[in-house]
Amino acid sequence: MAITAQHVWLMIAAAMVLFMTPGLGLFYGGMTRAKAALNMIMMSFISAGIVGVVWVLWGYSMTTGEGFLGIFGNPFTNFGLQNLMGSPDLIKAGFSATFAIITVALISGAIADRAKFGAWALFVPVWVTLVYCPLAYMIWGGGLMSAGGAMTAMFGQVIDFAGGAVVEISSGTAALVLALVVGQRHGFAKDPSHRPHNVPFIMLGAAILWFGWFGFNGGAATTAEQAGLIWVNTLAAPAAAMLSWLLVEKVRHGHPTSLGAASGVVAGLVAITPSCANISPVAAIGLGLVAGAACCVFVDLKYLFALDDSLDVVGVHLGAGLIGTLALGFIALPVDGEGGGLLYGGGFQQLVAQSAAVVVTVLLSGVVTLIIGRGIHRFIGFRVSHEAETAGVDISQHAETAYAFGELFAGHFNPLGHRLPVPSAATVGTAVESSPRPGGPTREDSFA
Repeated sequence: MAITAQHVWLMIAAAMVLFMTPGLGLFYGGMTRAKAALNMIMMSFISAGIVGVVWVLWGYSMTTGEGFLGIFGNPFTNFGLQNLMGSPDLIKAGFSATFAIITVALISGAIADRAKFGAWALFVPVWVTLVYCPLAYMIWGGGLMSAGGAMTAMFGQVIDFAGGAVVEISSGTAALVLALVVGQRHGFAKDPSHRPHNVPFIMLGAAILWFGWFGFNGGAATTAEQAGLIWVNTLAAPAAAMLSWLLVEKVRHGHPTSLGAASGVVAGLVAITPSCANISPVAAIGLGLVAGAACCVFVDLKYLFALDDSLDVVGVHLGAGLIGTLALGFIALPVDGEGGGLLYGGGFQQLVAQSAAVVVTVLLSGVVTLIIGRGIHRFIGFRVSHEAETAGVDISQHAETAYAFGELFAGHFNPLGHRLPVPSAATVGTAVESSPRPGGPTREDSFA
C-alpha cells in the first residue's frame, strides 16, 4: 500500500505529541526548586520509556477490538503488535501511544519534590494498564461510551475528540488522589523556597506543549475542513485563556506574571482538547476566556484545602478538563442540522452524555489510583525521607544536580566508576553555609 499524505501527517503528529513529554518535563522542571528539577524531567522521560514498551506489548491491544463488557480490550489480541505488521494500522498504534505517555506523565507534577523515583516507575505501567487503557477503550475503542456502546444507548454519544476525559480529567483526578496519598511537602504553604526556580524553562516548556498540541488535537483530522477548524481553535482557546488568566492575576495579585501566562496557555489547551473539532472559533475564544479565569482561581484552592498539588495539575488539568468537557453540552455544533448543545437548540442530551462521561472517568481514575497509590505506599513507600527531601530529590534519587552552583553538592555519580559518598542533608547544608556569596551567607535552599 502506497504511503499517503494522511499517513505522513499522522506520523508527524505522533512525533509532535511525543515531543510534548520532554516539553512537559521542562515545564514541570522549571516550576520546582533547583534541587528537584532533574527529577521532574526524569519522571517525564521514564514515563515515555515504560509506556512505550507497555503499549507495544499489551497497551494498544487493550484499547481496540473485542472487549470485556465494553470496559477494556483483550490484551492478547494484538500482543506485541504482531498482527499489525504489514498494516498501516501500526501508524495509528504509534500515534495512540504518545497520548498514553503524556497522560501519565502529567500526574507527576502533583507529587513533585518528594516522590521516590522507583515508586513512580512502578506506578506508571500499572496506572496506564488499569486506568488509561480502559478509558481509551470505553470512549474511543468501541466500548461503553463509543458509538453503539451500552452507555451511549442510555445517555447519548459523548464528544471527546482528543482526550478531555481520557487524558485531562483522568490525569487530573489521579493527581488529586496521589497528592493525598503521598502527603504534603515539608514546609508546604509556609516555606517561601517552594517556588519556581527557572521561569524561562517554564516558558519554553509551555511553548513546546502548545506546538505539540496542534498534533495532539489535529492528528486525527480526516478532512481539510476539520483540520482547519481544529488548528484555529487550538490557537484561539489558549490565546484567550492566557489573556483572561493574566487579567485575573492582575486584579487579584497586582501583577501579571510569566508563570501565569504559561499556565493560562496550558489551561486553554486543556479546555479545547475535547471540543477542538466540534465548536466554532468564536466559541473557542469564549471557552478559553472562561477556562483561563477559572483555573487562575482554582490553583489557589489548594491552600484553602491544604492539598499539596505541587505544580497545579489538579487546578489546571482537572479544572480545565471539566470545563471543556461539560461546555460541549452548551456549545457543541449541530451535525447535519441535528443535535448540538443547548445554545444551538440541541436540548439537554449532549450535556447528559458529557456528564455521564465525567462521572465514569472520575470514579474509575479516582478509585483505581487510590488502590494503586496506597498499595505502593504501603509496601515500598511512595515518598522519600525527610532528610532526602531536604537534600533534594535530584541528589537522593539520581546522584545528580541540574546546576553547578557552588552552594549545591555536585552529585556523586562518576562515569569512571569511583564511588563517592552520598550526601546527607547535613553535608549539603554545611556546604551551603560555608560557601561565600556576595551579600553574605545564605541558607540551604536559597537557590531551591
